[in-house]
Amino acid sequence: MLVSKHDEIVSIPGIHSLEDFMANPPDGMEWVDGQLVEKTGMTLKHSEIELNLGFYWRTYINSNQLGGKVYTEVPCRTYKQGRRPDVAYLTPDLVAQFGNVPTLPQSFPLIAEIVSPTDLAEELFLKAQEYLQSGCEEVWLVFPQSQLVLVVTDNQVLGFKAGDVVRTQKVLLGFSVAVDELLA
Repeated sequence: MLVSKHDEIVSIPGIHSLEDFMANPPDGMEWVDGQLVEKTGMTLKHSEIELNLGFYWRTYINSNQLGGKVYTEVPCRTYKQGRRPDVAYLTPDLVAQFGNVPTLPQSFPLIAEIVSPTDLAEELFLKAQEYLQSGCEEVWLVFPQSQLVLVVTDNQVLGFKAGDVVRTQKVLLGFSVAVDELLA
């Protein structure tokens, strides 16, 4: 399989289909429109927010004894792609069912994408819709530079700005965090 990496073509043996990707997902790559695509554009701030949100979600599930697991940069399959959400929560039932597979064969119930400077807004909204059409119930789109968090579900998009408290809508009900704290 050929991969575009900053105008350089790189060959990755053994990855020729979405099924190959699911069986052996290469680090830092997604399967998009029949090709491996490297996830790029991550900054220190992006990584910090990813870690913060993963920590907050995990702390919440542990303190409320909800079970399940929180992951970062973990592969999953949507109805047509192989993706790596920045932060994802898997319920206890789904952990029991799929906890040992190399790639989750559906979207995670709760996903967060931290917007990088190289991301295009339209592509992020399309990715959120793709997740929702593949088993996800709630997607958080986190915009560090504009200090916004959008929570997207199948029937609504809610916006939270600096000074607001963002709350889950369908998964991990009761979880909340101040936007300023998340993006600090």
